[in-house]
Amino acid sequence: MTRDTRTRLLEASAQLFREQGYSGTGLKQITAAGGAPWGSLYHFFPGGKEQLGAEAVRHSGDRYLRLFDLVFERVDRDLGQSVLDMFRLSAEALQKSDWGDGCPIATVALEVASTSEPLRHACAEVFASWELSLARRLAGAGIAEERARDLATYVLSAFEGALVLSRTAHDVRPLEVTAGVVAGTVRAELG
Repeated sequence: MTRDTRTRLLEASAQLFREQGYSGTGLKQITAAGGAPWGSLYHFFPGGKEQLGAEAVRHSGDRYLRLFDLVFERVDRDLGQSVLDMFRLSAEALQKSDWGDGCPIATVALEVASTSEPLRHACAEVFASWELSLARRLAGAGIAEERARDLATYVLSAFEGALVLSRTAHDVRPLEVTAGVVAGTVRAELG
């Protein structure tokens, strides 16, 4: 039961941060959404909201990495199609959530990058793990290792930027347009 309560608090935090930001989310909201007693928050996260936030970012990052891995494993060696699927799934999630369900990492990173080193580090670690995973897939498909790292940075940067633009505009067009350009770039690199 202890692990379940801790996990519920992490997942509730991640969802609330994604929807309303880190600063806009209160600890009482988190415990209510996680179905946990108030005291359990400080039991599991003695460092308070900042510790909870950093761990929630890492928790979300791991979950999203598994989702990205599933998307990239679905299509046999066609990484361009995998890129299109990644963008499409994000566009669908945005629309279904009425534009509230953005990237759980970017939402926090944009808000706290210059005010909280623990949260900034957690966000940076997650983004780095996503880049590394994608770079390994690109290198495994035959792209030179250094070029694969650069391309992974480009794909992730384009994805995150398109997600922010789409969420802000309440329009999936930035995700759709960027998906086509990025997939075309990946396919061209693969020859």
